[in-house]
Amino acid sequence: MFIRRENFKQYITLYPVVSSIIAINFIVYLLTLVPGFGERLLYTGMSVNGLIAQGEWWRIITSMFLHVGFTHVLFNMFSLFLFGPELEKIAGKMRFLTIYFLAGIFGIAATYLTQEPTYASVGASGALYGIFGAFAALVYYTRHLFPQLKQIILPLIVISVIMTFLTPNINIAAHLGGLIAGFILGIVYFNPKNMVRWREKNIRRVK
Repeated sequence: MFIRRENFKQYITLYPVVSSIIAINFIVYLLTLVPGFGERLLYTGMSVNGLIAQGEWWRIITSMFLHVGFTHVLFNMFSLFLFGPELEKIAGKMRFLTIYFLAGIFGIAATYLTQEPTYASVGASGALYGIFGAFAALVYYTRHLFPQLKQIILPLIVISVIMTFLTPNINIAAHLGGLIAGFILGIVYFNPKNMVRWREKNIRRVK
């Protein structure tokens, strides 16, 4: 399910949303390496609770595209590369975007509510945990039809949550907030009635 066998061109064609997000994140990371400009970009876009409180709301979005260090951006984008395509295929482009961004926003909101004004963070991990949360909702609805999905997804989520608490310098609130938001959105989107309606719309479009 999460083993990618597509070549580069096929991957971009089949999963344009995931591909675009990955590309934007790497481009932004490269821009942060530009002397002078990169530092300004990083400090202008990162999520800082106190500055958000003063009205700099754009940081809620821009911080999701900023990373500190190549390992940081590589790990997050590799996770999106693996887990994003299946969700984009199941949910569709716009629903995937909704899950990704709302989970990221909810993660930053959770950070804002639980951390001190000086707390600063960057990274797409809250949005990525939203993908895990959406898959958890899918597992909930398909637990009897596809038990193998449960065997794949639940251990991934459990390990990811455990690593959240064991790894230093991790924004725990963003991870858990994104996970919860993704699960709630998944419960709404993957309701069997909605899935049937999507399938009927796709059939009509093909005809």
